[in-house]
Amino acid sequence: MGTPEFAAYTLETLYANGYNIVGVITTPDKPSGRGKKIHVSAVKLFAVQHHLNLLQPENLKDENFITKLNQLQADIQIVVAFRMLPEIVWSLPKYGTINLHASLLPQYRGAAPINWAIINGETITGVTTFFINDKIDTGNILFDDEVEILPSDTFGDLHNKLMKGGADLLLKTMNAISANSIHPIQQETRQINIEALKTAPKIFKNDCKITWTKSAQAIYNFIRGLSPYPAAYTELVSPSSDKYSIKIFKGHVVSHETYEIPGSIHTDGKTFLEVACFDGWISIDHLQLMGKKSMEVDQFLRGFPINDEWKTF
Repeated sequence: MGTPEFAAYTLETLYANGYNIVGVITTPDKPSGRGKKIHVSAVKLFAVQHHLNLLQPENLKDENFITKLNQLQADIQIVVAFRMLPEIVWSLPKYGTINLHASLLPQYRGAAPINWAIINGETITGVTTFFINDKIDTGNILFDDEVEILPSDTFGDLHNKLMKGGADLLLKTMNAISANSIHPIQQETRQINIEALKTAPKIFKNDCKITWTKSAQAIYNFIRGLSPYPAAYTELVSPSSDKYSIKIFKGHVVSHETYEIPGSIHTDGKTFLEVACFDGWISIDHLQLMGKKSMEVDQFLRGFPINDEWKTF
């Protein structure tokens, strides 16, 4: 059960290692983007390509879906980046339902663990397999594995590392279950202080706007934690108060001190564009003006005249 590329890679790994995939469950096709073209999930594409039995339920409690799920007679269900399952679904298989989560549980329970680990400046994260229960990301842990977060890693970089590491960990988990050599442990045994637990709630568009009164390092982490998707953004404001929304995909911290108001702009109009923060500057390297293609900052400045009288909002 899964939807995006992260899940499809795991499905491909299990398939390539000889596991009998009796069914694949993914989200229904839906229109997306400006042209409202029908979007098909990465998991469906793999299932169709390899002629796997595919189900795309609108409602996971639908009687017809539950009947079809029963008919599969699956020994185990595997969930990767999918929807929250009702008990009638996750309790069905003989050996239970396993989830692959992109963090070291119990840290970063929730929908966006990869983003939040980078945003919060973590240097270590990982992947975890666990049995699903009636609460979100709280079931007994089977295996986990650490993954280093480099100072330059973006969401995209870390996503790919965890995608590969997660598929390997899930294969290890399935092999251990097949050999009857698993020893599940309760997450509470790793919970030293409940107040130290960090969560990973879903990220919405309004959550992606940059707050320039924060430190330069915090803003740098925020930008890379949302790059390339959904992307941090700000608004450029001209001296005549015209506003232009830009997404920022890449930047770096500039060490020189600032006595400017956070959000102030410094640029030569040709090669660099810096924005003042609480304690320094962020130099924008790669960005996208709303409605335009993404580009390097020098290319942007050649087509979009800007000077120090501009500011951000």
